[in-house]
Amino acid sequence: QGGREANQVSGDYRYQDGNYEGYAPNDGYYRGGDEPAHEEDAQSDVTEGHDEDDEVYEGEYQGIPHPDDIKEKQKKRASAVADEYRDREDLMAERMEDEEQLAHQYENIIEECGHGRFQWTLFFVLGLALMADGVEVFVVGFVLPSAEKDMCLSSSNKGMLGLIVYLGMMVGAVMLGGLADKLGRRKCLIISLAINAAFAFLSSFVQGYGFFLFCRLISGLGIGGSLPIVFAYFSEFLSREKRGEHLSWLCMFWMIGGIFASAMAWSIIPHYGWGFSMGTKYHFHSWRVFVLVCSLPCIASLVALKFMPESPRFLLEIGKHDEAWMILKQVHDTNMRAKGEPERVFTVSYIKTPKQIDEFIEIQSSTGTWYQRWLVRITTTFKQVWDNVLYCLTAQYRTNTLMLAVVWFTMALSYYGLTVWFPDMIRYLQEEAYESQVKIFDEEEVSHFTFNFTLENQIHRNGEYRNDKFIGMKFKEVRFEDSLFEECHFEDVTSSETFFENCTITSTVFYNTDLYEHKFINCRLINSTFLKEKEGCHLDFEEDNDFLIYLVSFLGSLSVLPGNIISALLMDKIGRIKMIGDSMLISAVCCFFLFFGNSESAMIGWQCLFCGASIAAWNALDVITVELYPTDKRATAFGILNGLCKFGAILGNSIFASFVGITKVVPILLASSALVGGGLVALRLPETREQVLM
Repeated sequence: QGGREANQVSGDYRYQDGNYEGYAPNDGYYRGGDEPAHEEDAQSDVTEGHDEDDEVYEGEYQGIPHPDDIKEKQKKRASAVADEYRDREDLMAERMEDEEQLAHQYENIIEECGHGRFQWTLFFVLGLALMADGVEVFVVGFVLPSAEKDMCLSSSNKGMLGLIVYLGMMVGAVMLGGLADKLGRRKCLIISLAINAAFAFLSSFVQGYGFFLFCRLISGLGIGGSLPIVFAYFSEFLSREKRGEHLSWLCMFWMIGGIFASAMAWSIIPHYGWGFSMGTKYHFHSWRVFVLVCSLPCIASLVALKFMPESPRFLLEIGKHDEAWMILKQVHDTNMRAKGEPERVFTVSYIKTPKQIDEFIEIQSSTGTWYQRWLVRITTTFKQVWDNVLYCLTAQYRTNTLMLAVVWFTMALSYYGLTVWFPDMIRYLQEEAYESQVKIFDEEEVSHFTFNFTLENQIHRNGEYRNDKFIGMKFKEVRFEDSLFEECHFEDVTSSETFFENCTITSTVFYNTDLYEHKFINCRLINSTFLKEKEGCHLDFEEDNDFLIYLVSFLGSLSVLPGNIISALLMDKIGRIKMIGDSMLISAVCCFFLFFGNSESAMIGWQCLFCGASIAAWNALDVITVELYPTDKRATAFGILNGLCKFGAILGNSIFASFVGITKVVPILLASSALVGGGLVALRLPETREQVLM
């Protein structure tokens, strides 16, 4: 049967008088023909030689079949029937052979295209997406001190807000990374950034804690999917010699995102007047302006991506030869024009595509309803994604996947745990210094006096206050113990961390204050009246915002610049494995110096040293993860490992923060031991700097 099919195909194209039957001779006239059924075979497969506007590209490849191409079609049609009777294992073996041939041919094509204007344009577009990921990590930490008062957050709510972003990023990395191997890098990256931009923008306007939490969760889900896609996308436009270096340069945008977020927080959040109110219920304070500004890198990348093409390596993987050829020609022509050599012709006419194995049959347009067809598409796609996830754990990749999982997890546990622990320790040291300066007043007697100024960091014991007025004032960190208030008047009073313990309060009026019931501990209230209590929470930026925290984050982000430069320059010289192992072991040594961090300046210095030493491991880890997996599994594997990384970040944040003010031994030993263990495991990974992208 296959032979008869082949004979029929060979009869479709008979060379007569210098022309193929079914094609018009090249004399400008249409000859008609009696075989309209062959007209489809006479056309190019998709859009050979044409772009979306049907404009012919320069070059020799215009979609007219070459005799070699016809022979190739004959072979394909002849083998189509035979494939029905072959085992799946045979088809998979043939596909793997095709992929290996494609990998080496694609490497040669990318080298012919050169490295120039196109790659640098894509570098900045994807860099903005990576910058948005870096911004997302810092946003919640910067707005938390203001948001907790604006939304009256409890301690548990504050902790949930800090972790919810990582939870969203964990889910997004796995889900969108997997979809990128089925739907395309560019399409999924646009979806990812659109989700992040929309919900980050929306979160700046919502007032309720629950809705704000939901918006940050979905925003994190969107940006979490961008990281696996960015590295898979960019790597497929790079040659072997350029890949390690330029992926490392791309990592610098995460650092730029941290610097951008720190600078914007420092310049926007303290300005309370940069906002507006609508009545008593809706308030748009300056920290919301900061959240709005932080969505700009994501929006900019989203707009720029509309002008970027899909990865040709991905298109070849799914059999879209002509679209991939046109994009590669675009890359070649763009780079050649930038180099002043526009006359150079793209010499590639045919690219090997892997054998396509259809696993599912979709409901045709003539059968079923629209939602049935969509249901089939969705279930088919997610089953393919799930199969990709399982494929990463097959015998061929299981060892590498498990070792990479250990390295990703240990890096995340130590790095994210310590980056949260550093600011918390600095706050703790500040609180200790603040408490050491407390003023204590014993047995003071004050009568007929008007308090209209701020009382701060004071303890009043066994005092007596008669006929006193507390008007238009602030209490900050003030405590009254075993004191008597008789016929006093409190009006327009704002308090922070202020409590009355074991006090007797007689015939006293509280008007328009925030001295609520929970601030009176074991007190006796006799004939006292509370009128028009303040509603909601109240911000005091001048008092409550800690500028040092912004400075710490800014310096921590800036400190990774030397590590980024060194890793980019040495990535292709010393290799990925040595870079990861050496960086993690040096970072572990830096952890032990934290035992000597007994001041704010010392903690800031050790944080900068740790971040600068560990960034090289992060960069090399990104590169080797891209290179260890084939094209149709690359984003999926990266997404799984990055999702595990975010899980490690959640654990690190929770564990390390719980030891602040208790002991430094556990966080330091946990971080250093995790880094040593991960570094030793990393040394067992295979080196990838000499291999082509499969």
